[in-house]
Amino acid sequence: MADYLLFEGPMGYSLFKVALQGDTVGSRLKEVQDGLDDLARFGKMVQLSSFLPFENNKQALSEINDISEGVASDTLVSFLELNIPKPSQKKKVVLGVSDKALAQSIKSAFPFVDCETGDTSEVVQDMLRGIRLHATKLLKQLREGDMATAQLGLGHAYSRAKLDKAINTFSMRVREWYSWHFPELYKIVSENQRYAQIALFVQDKKTLTDEKLHDLAALVDDDEGVAQSIIDAAKHSMGQEISETDMENVTSFAGRVVSLSKYRKSLHAYLVSKMSVVAPNLAALIGEVVGARLISHAGSLTNLSKYPASTVQILGAEKALFRALKTKGNTPKYGLLYHSSFIGKAGPKNKGRISRFLANKCSIASRIDNFSEEPSTKFGEVLKKQVEERLDFYATGAAPTKNEVAMKNAMDSVLADIDIDGEESDEEMKDAEPESDKEEKKEKKEKKDKKEKKDKKEKKEKKEKKEKKEKKDKGEKEEKKKKRKSDAGKGETEKKKKRKHDTDGEHQRRR
Repeated sequence: MADYLLFEGPMGYSLFKVALQGDTVGSRLKEVQDGLDDLARFGKMVQLSSFLPFENNKQALSEINDISEGVASDTLVSFLELNIPKPSQKKKVVLGVSDKALAQSIKSAFPFVDCETGDTSEVVQDMLRGIRLHATKLLKQLREGDMATAQLGLGHAYSRAKLDKAINTFSMRVREWYSWHFPELYKIVSENQRYAQIALFVQDKKTLTDEKLHDLAALVDDDEGVAQSIIDAAKHSMGQEISETDMENVTSFAGRVVSLSKYRKSLHAYLVSKMSVVAPNLAALIGEVVGARLISHAGSLTNLSKYPASTVQILGAEKALFRALKTKGNTPKYGLLYHSSFIGKAGPKNKGRISRFLANKCSIASRIDNFSEEPSTKFGEVLKKQVEERLDFYATGAAPTKNEVAMKNAMDSVLADIDIDGEESDEEMKDAEPESDKEEKKEKKEKKDKKEKKDKKEKKEKKEKKEKKEKKDKGEKEEKKKKRKSDAGKGETEKKKKRKHDTDGEHQRRR
């Protein structure tokens, strides 16, 4: 029996200590099963030892993704290391976990811990079910409705990444099951949604005749050759007979594949329409899906536009970056940009170089989209062409267009569109102008002319006054200058007279 139970909820990690140990035989009794549903009785069986809440939705999604893959994250390892007591030499600590793969990861991190799951112990399975049922009451820090809100938000975020996986899983299941009945269809039709649609249409291959040729051709883009090959293959098929129950399961899964594929297409169409309004240049450069992922990861288009190119380059690879910094290893070359087609086209040696260049162009495109008033794809198309030319330069050595020339061409095309729109609007306004508007314009023009004349007159008067003042000041300065010169001349003559008088006096004394 487990000593502790680990509960991974949408709000955080919880560790419960088992107060009352049960046995496998007694757990099947009706009274014991009813006790799990009763909070008063179940609350005496377990006690909350510790609770670690997630900091935000991003961390919650990251932790849940790790759990679904059976990986014990650093947060979970540190939480267990802090709260699980060290065992004695005789007995190990037993931890109850819901997932088998996660139990293996925990066991490898903590050799002194034995893990039990629902597969190995029915008691652990029932106890975890009871904790999940009464989680809102057992976690006293939570308010009513917090758990439901967290589950809803985390469920939406988690399901976005799982849509393609669900479609592929269901499609493979349909192909595997229906191939027992009609194996030849697998080679004729390769696309998942189309295969599911044909499986729903055909069902029992015996009912497929030449009369259904046109209806079948409508499912394969009106290609009668493919439709005829399907009918011929059904007539000579080597597949076995299938029961009604099995056919119901096949059609159920096929219907699910078709509905999920349609839902995915509608989501993609919605994403394309939104990106054409929100970030047209970024979408034109790197694609709608990758561009939307960058905006989602950054939090908003404004946040993305504030990031430098070096941050955009590794956006989505934060864990790998911090791990590399911690271990002093090589830092990652790209994050979400890895999903771009440009990275795939580049050679192994040039992936890092094209990633830096692409991040630079994404940073420019996001800033243009964020601060421009009218959405346009001109800059995005030019930036995309620059990235393609840079790929050719890495492959063949052909010189790419200079950035100055490319940006000038993009700006000219944008300004040309603005001028065309402006001329059209002016012509429409001229045609639609009533006489009253013309009179108003005439009056405004007259007022404007009067005001301009008045302003000119005032300016002229001010200029004349200024010139007069300058002349007056100039005259005064010249007079002062003359006066100074005359005063200086008088002083010199007086000094000469004095000197002459002194010399005459000396001559008389000597005599």
